[in-house]
Amino acid sequence: MTALDALQSPQFITIKGKRFVLLETDDWEALIAWLEDKEDEAIIQQAYARLAEAGFDREKAGWMAWEKAKEMIE
Repeated sequence: MTALDALQSPQFITIKGKRFVLLETDDWEALIAWLEDKEDEAIIQQAYARLAEAGFDREKAGWMAWEKAKEMIE
């Protein structure tokens, strides 16, 4: 199921004058996964834009060398 499907399949209930949305767990998880993907896409676009502004020079763009990143996690 896609996030769009999840958004089209909710049920609504009203309790004490407030409306609530009910989603199946699979629909909720699909929606969260879609939102996380969108957030990741925005991060990638920003990183690419910074890299392009730096003439695709990774160091100039502030990117850490892979070797140094590897050392940090070992």
